[in-house]
Amino acid sequence: MALRPHDTAAQPVPPQEAMVRIIGARTTGSGDFETPIAGLGFFRREAPASPVVCMVEPSIVLVAQGAKQMWVGGDAYPYDTSRFLVTSLDVPANSEVLAASPERPCLGLVLKLDVRVLAELVAQGGLPPHRDRSPGVGVGIGAATPALLAPFGRLLELLDEPAAIPVLAPLIHREIHYRLLMSDQAPKLRQIASVDGQGYRIARAIDWLKLNYASPLRVDELAARVQMSAPTFHHHFRQLTAMSPLQYQKWLRLNEAKRLMLSEHSDAASAAFKVGYESPSQFSREYSRLFGAPPKRDIDVLRDGARGANVQTHAKDFVRRRPALND
Repeated sequence: MALRPHDTAAQPVPPQEAMVRIIGARTTGSGDFETPIAGLGFFRREAPASPVVCMVEPSIVLVAQGAKQMWVGGDAYPYDTSRFLVTSLDVPANSEVLAASPERPCLGLVLKLDVRVLAELVAQGGLPPHRDRSPGVGVGIGAATPALLAPFGRLLELLDEPAAIPVLAPLIHREIHYRLLMSDQAPKLRQIASVDGQGYRIARAIDWLKLNYASPLRVDELAARVQMSAPTFHHHFRQLTAMSPLQYQKWLRLNEAKRLMLSEHSDAASAAFKVGYESPSQFSREYSRLFGAPPKRDIDVLRDGARGANVQTHAKDFVRRRPALND
């Protein structure tokens, strides 16, 4: 007997709809949430929000519901359920929530990328030829295709099967990296996976800066450390991060000083000296440029309980232009 329409098998749930169900069930209120899967985190926002100063690690960000926007060097990168955000380097940025409500919160995930896995896949071959030799900025927006969303769906399903996570998650993680190298954002990722590329050398320089942000920075010495001439290093560093090396170091110093004041109750002068500043007045000026308020006032406001609204407000004027952290 022929099957009638209501006798046919149930249609598969669209990937984003399944992600909304899984992420929504594991998040409460606005915030960022860890998961049992290494490198995978969820986020939930219940209202639009002005930009927040942040450091974005090499990662892919998917929105299952709602819309967000990343500001890097004064340029906006909007993404939603049809587009993903990818970063190939540790990029200072500002994250903005465009569409969210308590009824339909902005839900999504962040998966950290593994440069070693990318390099292994590139070395294996079988990928499309790499024609784009210009590095460009280390952030991009790509199409969220079914081929890319499918392994993410399987990765999230492992949360209901915790015993399988150690065995299956690394396999799915590797497939996601492969899909990214087949996507329209592959050039961004190849530039850090190729040891002879400029992006790889800039990534090494960033790693050094993150460990030595409090030390005096001599750009020519850092360039030599990663086997580049000083002019070439400066040019590609700015291209990839939208900052000069000195601006990048100042960004690291100011954010670490903010953490010291907020979490360890350091006073402004002590925090300034700990992160490498010799002049508290210079520290206060540069802190105000980045966060929109002098150190003491900024920290007092955060401690008064208005964390979300005020951190977001402090950043909104900063992101509309290139960082005002002078060399």
